[in-house]
Amino acid sequence: MCGLLFTNLNSIDKNRFIKALEKMIHRGPDAPCCYKEIDNYKFGHNRLSILDLQERSNQPFFSRDKRYVIIYNGEVYNYQELANKYGITLETHCDTELVLELSIKIGFKEAIKEFNGIFAYIIFDTVTRDFFVARDRLGVKPLYFYQTDKGYIFSSEINAIVDLLDNQVQINEIGLRQYKKLRTFFNGQTIYKNIKMFPAGCYQQSNQIAKYWEFPTGFQLPPTDEELKWLIESSVQYRKIADVPLGSYLSGGLDSTIVAALTHELHTWTVGFKEYNEFEWGRLAADKIGSEHHEVIVTKEMFIEDAKKLIRVRKEPLSVPNEVLLYQMTREVKKQNTVVLCGEGADELFFGYDRIFRWANSIDKFDLQAFSKLYSYGSEEDLEIVESAIAPFYHYGKPIDIVAAFFQVAHLHGLLRRLDNSTMMCSVEAREPFVDYRLVERMAGVPFDYRMQDGIVKAPLKRIFKDIIPHEIIDRKKVGFPVMLDDIFGVKKEQAFDTWFDFNIKELLSEN
Repeated sequence: MCGLLFTNLNSIDKNRFIKALEKMIHRGPDAPCCYKEIDNYKFGHNRLSILDLQERSNQPFFSRDKRYVIIYNGEVYNYQELANKYGITLETHCDTELVLELSIKIGFKEAIKEFNGIFAYIIFDTVTRDFFVARDRLGVKPLYFYQTDKGYIFSSEINAIVDLLDNQVQINEIGLRQYKKLRTFFNGQTIYKNIKMFPAGCYQQSNQIAKYWEFPTGFQLPPTDEELKWLIESSVQYRKIADVPLGSYLSGGLDSTIVAALTHELHTWTVGFKEYNEFEWGRLAADKIGSEHHEVIVTKEMFIEDAKKLIRVRKEPLSVPNEVLLYQMTREVKKQNTVVLCGEGADELFFGYDRIFRWANSIDKFDLQAFSKLYSYGSEEDLEIVESAIAPFYHYGKPIDIVAAFFQVAHLHGLLRRLDNSTMMCSVEAREPFVDYRLVERMAGVPFDYRMQDGIVKAPLKRIFKDIIPHEIIDRKKVGFPVMLDDIFGVKKEQAFDTWFDFNIKELLSEN
């Protein structure tokens, strides 16, 4: 997992470019600030070595014929299978080589569909001077871009682009409204004007962005227990591919316990405040799994200090406050593990946000006002912003299908950005088995009654994995990642999120 930076703007010289690349050196401290320049095209890469720890896999990485060069952030878990399938003999033990050589062999657009993984990459043709950009289906790996009539900047983090623009950036009013109402950004918006998120499930060729994947529409019969169990186990096994130590987050909730139990690695991790945590549940799960469990305790003072640090380094506001706790936990994870697995994505697959999914299943016509009350965080009314986020999913038809698609694509995207930001700040790669596109496609259109059979939240998971999960965890109610915002900021509970949003924006503006 890495950080990439690319530009073809003549106005940016080498020194400025490398200085910007240094802003995200945490994404790749093993081979930092690797640089290549071809005419006015500049390629930068910070490498976190996960597969093939040798220098031969550093980037920018050239094809065997030296015509193409790639900068790449991600993991393609099935790279060895694809090498065998297409008769590609790898000279490294790294997926970077496979991504490049397969793209050359079968075509750039065709190759993306073969990849099971998390990725954002740019391939440059040194002959034609064309470049190809792609991002994984669900947007696990981030990619931002800035475009003018003179060229582009692409970056794994927004801070490098802000730096290359000499901090001459303006707040994006739409992005600000999205953040204050919905805690994150939608439809490619960011907090800055003219800096966009490259859309997930898309590629760019000849300056045109096109989709190669979309969340499926239509009804689908439920999987058998055997099929679903195999898919989940396969997703976990894929995400164990690494040449560095692995661990698992383990809060003691259902999702993280399943992943940790199937991963069966030595170290598991949880985080909380001394007076407010889920430690007893994590211990219960760890005892069942037999892991060496670590409890990371944080304080209110640490929370504020680290929140400010994250905002300053990243140059964008944080989403939900548990982003800070994820960072604080992963800082400790790095002492033992470079890759960590987690349960992110299960709530979207199995309707774990049961209140809003029960509501959506109980109505015949979508009600924007009701959806806003159930989903929004900010206290100010802004139905226009809420509708702009949900409207791209209206074509899914029934309210339950609209909400399911929204959560699986748009809502999850925000959570994945939070996870990537928090872990990569610590030079740790997070992997999410429940975000495997095979699982997402298989569960799309599966009826509500299957996912919440007899009113039981996540009934299929509880049934299939009952032998490896303590019954106390199966029976417990879902709880959020605990952060006492009202206590931390000394405000009433109903003022907590508005105070959090204002804190983030104030800190951001003080840096710009």
